Amino acid sequence: MRILFVTSTRIGDAVLSTGLLDHLIRTHPDARVTVACGPVAEGVFARMPGRDKTIVLRKKRLSGHWLGLWAEVARTRWDLVVDLRGSALAWLVPARRRAVMQGGRRAGHRIGHIAETLGLRPPPPPVAWFAAEDAARAGALLPAAGPCVALGPSANWAGKVWPAERFVALFRALSAPDGPLPGARPVVLAGPGAQEAAMVAPVLAALPEAVDLSGRLTLPEAAAVLARCALFVGNDSGLMHLSAAAGTPTLGLFGPTPASEYAPVGRAARAVLARGAPGMAPMEALPVEDALAAARELLAQPVAETAA
Repeated sequence: MRILFVTSTRIGDAVLSTGLLDHLIRTHPDARVTVACGPVAEGVFARMPGRDKTIVLRKKRLSGHWLGLWAEVARTRWDLVVDLRGSALAWLVPARRRAVMQGGRRAGHRIGHIAETLGLRPPPPPVAWFAAEDAARAGALLPAAGPCVALGPSANWAGKVWPAERFVALFRALSAPDGPLPGARPVVLAGPGAQEAAMVAPVLAALPEAVDLSGRLTLPEAAAVLARCALFVGNDSGLMHLSAAAGTPTLGLFGPTPASEYAPVGRAARAVLARGAPGMAPMEALPVEDALAAARELLAQPVAETAA
């Protein structure tokens, strides 16, 4: 069986689509899957079982990237084309079956919107694929003893970034002798590039004991690191979604973006919202005490088993 799976250019949406892919792989274990995605999301699928190849869509003028994709896939007869971009591509290539996600804003979480493409209810949870070599690198990078708290102080938009000093204060409270993770070591993660580095710099300066992994990991390596951490706390970002998919207790910090649509989804995951109108309040309206209380509740709750 040959499947063409067209998914997002962004890491967060790509991670949310992995549940649908995981469902297809489990349902059709002999399938050969071609994934088409944006450059930054490529690593999400690098360790995916059953992946035949990944086609990277690099944006071109006048939507030329879609023409390039069509030229690459039009000579294959696909058993199933799944298009989460809602493009016309699925109708322009030979296929026995087509499933195209409808556009526009919908009520409810994005993962439900994605699952509707194949009529799945409840929606399958996201997964994070990594290999033994990724786990080995994670083991070499992290302390051998004691819990680690992963911090994600960056985001793709400054309006989604919680103040650096609050990340520091929250970590200090979490790792204090009377905190839920006494003696924990901070691990700071972020993507590559100067913008991400600038966002995490104040946190690293205030936490000299931190393991600085910002800009140093592939996405499978990041997933492996996150899977070894006792807790992740971070802004609404692709890293937050990757953490939840890896099964790490994940606390997403939300202000001017809708948690109702993009809260982390995983075995132990929740969002904490800034005070004010949901999806409109600034990140400065999220106090440290609210995040600490949410983290305590998250760490105290039983970890749910991921649905098969």
